Amino acid sequence: MKHWLTDLLNFVFPATCHVCEGKLAPHERFVCTKCLAELPRSGYHRRPLNPIEERLAGKFPFERATGHFLYNRNAPISTIIQDMKYRHYPGIGQMLGRIAAEELFPSGFFNDIDVIIPVPMHFIKQAIRGYNQTHHIAKGISDATGIPVSLALKAIRPHRTQTSLSHQQRLSNTSDIFSVPDPQEYAGKGILLVDDVCTTGSTLCSAGKAITGSIPSAHVSVFTLGVTF
Repeated sequence: MKHWLTDLLNFVFPATCHVCEGKLAPHERFVCTKCLAELPRSGYHRRPLNPIEERLAGKFPFERATGHFLYNRNAPISTIIQDMKYRHYPGIGQMLGRIAAEELFPSGFFNDIDVIIPVPMHFIKQAIRGYNQTHHIAKGISDATGIPVSLALKAIRPHRTQTSLSHQQRLSNTSDIFSVPDPQEYAGKGILLVDDVCTTGSTLCSAGKAITGSIPSAHVSVFTLGVTF
């Protein structure tokens, strides 16, 4: 009965691609195969001291870092990420996280990673939005790799959205906003810190400092779905 109703709804209200608005095939979700293939990949995981690593260098100790899709406000990836964050499509995050992880997996990027930790939202902001999109990205990576997701990192105070802030404002906005309540559970672990988009890297730096400051023996790597260039 449930499948019959789903088929009927898809016939009356067919799902469309969030980029080209064409009708999706039955096996496609959110983005058609053509538009998904055309999203520009950064290839940063193959580049030593790539641009995202340069942004984080010297801010906190990390093993490696990458942003998978090249991001700018006028590109299709921007539309997809905006829909994921602000238009109640958290499933986009899980889908893109899984796809990115499948593409990265053969490179060994996830070697020695024991746990995936998404950058958290303050509970008030998450209650308003209804979900944390970064958690869904982390779940997609977990789907592809089998590495568990942990909500070990907590946001201890709210902060403004970063979109319209200057670099200095971003640093002030994200200073000392995260904590790790139970650091002993992650001593010596390989941690993958996950966020949606890296622009200046200020949020990642604050999160990375909180993790490495609380768990000095942890080995942190960084993944973001999008990265500005």
